[in-house]
Amino acid sequence: MGYSENGDEAELKRLLGIVSKKGLKTLDLIALDRLRTLLQAKDYGDNKNASKSKAKLLKKINSAFYDSHRPRRWL
Repeated sequence: MGYSENGDEAELKRLLGIVSKKGLKTLDLIALDRLRTLLQAKDYGDNKNASKSKAKLLKKINSAFYDSHRPRRWL
């Protein structure tokens, strides 16, 4: 899967802007899945800090998916 399309990059920037301003909870599951797909396809090359940030954000997205599918029980 190539990542050279301008539309994908613009969508990634838009979604990252929403996440940076309002957080992950403002996105629905479809938008979270799209963000995860775009982030996984994005290659930051030798930029170590960007790669770390990408990994942290992917962990948060996966956690949000897990929390949305797991019913919470208060005992």
